Amino acid sequence: MSTTKFQGFAVTSSDPAKWSTVEKIEFEPTSLKEKFVEVKIKCCGVCGSDCHTLHGSEMWGGAPLLPAIVGHEIVGEIVDVGKSVTDLKIGDLVGVGAQIGCCFECEMCLNDNETYCPHLIDTYNATYPDGSRTFGGYSSHIRAHEFFVFKIPENLDYEKMAPMLCAGITTYSPLVRNGAGGPEKLRIGIVGLGGLGFYATMFAKALDNEVWVFSRTDKKKEDALKIGADHFVATEKPGWNEDLKYKFDLIICCANSSKNFDIGSYLSTLKVHKKFISVGLPEEPFTLASMNLVPNGSLFGASHLGSRKEMLEMLQLASEKQLEGWVEKVPISKEGVQFVLEGADAGRPRYRYVLTDYDKEFS
Repeated sequence: MSTTKFQGFAVTSSDPAKWSTVEKIEFEPTSLKEKFVEVKIKCCGVCGSDCHTLHGSEMWGGAPLLPAIVGHEIVGEIVDVGKSVTDLKIGDLVGVGAQIGCCFECEMCLNDNETYCPHLIDTYNATYPDGSRTFGGYSSHIRAHEFFVFKIPENLDYEKMAPMLCAGITTYSPLVRNGAGGPEKLRIGIVGLGGLGFYATMFAKALDNEVWVFSRTDKKKEDALKIGADHFVATEKPGWNEDLKYKFDLIICCANSSKNFDIGSYLSTLKVHKKFISVGLPEEPFTLASMNLVPNGSLFGASHLGSRKEMLEMLQLASEKQLEGWVEKVPISKEGVQFVLEGADAGRPRYRYVLTDYDKEFS
């Protein structure tokens, strides 16, 4: 039988100073619709979006809906299915990412671009058309449309796989959409080696490209090379870009801060009409002048998550090449959730926190 009351760790106060303080609550989930499955959660990765949402950033929609249960790097086991579910069954090990709904009818949805649907529904801090709320993965269970639920490869550690459901697909999609998985080997630059930069580096290399990591200092050089980078550049060194002008086929920017960010130097390293794609979503805007783009006709853009098609491809690639994240596992509890939220907000994990031991916390 389907569970009618779920448990989760929620922020319940509108006081900005208590953004990371959670309480264990019971909540009523959305109904188990005919194409929905119910997942008993085993673990959940901790994303920077969780922190931005709870801080009430205007760029992220302002003050969160309360009670707010975040988390969208979810792995668990299906325990119930709607009457029209066809691709999944009870007992399947599955993942749920940052998107949980769309209209299924618009041009975007019909062309593997559902992540750009005007009626996109986020996995948490959103509302279904019937008025029910979405609650994230810092909880005992989640219900989701089967289209947004993905089988997890059983040959890998599922706790290390969880961050791929957001951080992984967020970087994999712009890579393959810009030729990284094609017949030609590309020279790709990855800006910033944090939670996103880790996966951008790993997937760029797994797709058989020449990978360069750009970071302010040499502090993460050894990690970058272990993850898969062929080269590392510390951008605090004056003139770092001079020998790299017109050299890159693609740059994926994973930086989450635009403070003192010299975007012109990065753009100068691109070949003619090649792209700089931002996935890090800094709170403050980039300072970009038209003349930064003119010398090589470079293009500045962004990317949002990835399609179901890309998610399945990414998970298959991970399975075939034994790709796993570097994670710090933290048992879920009131104290554990506060620890990972504040740690992620400060950029402390190497390279992702994952909340674990759900069976011990939730009855």
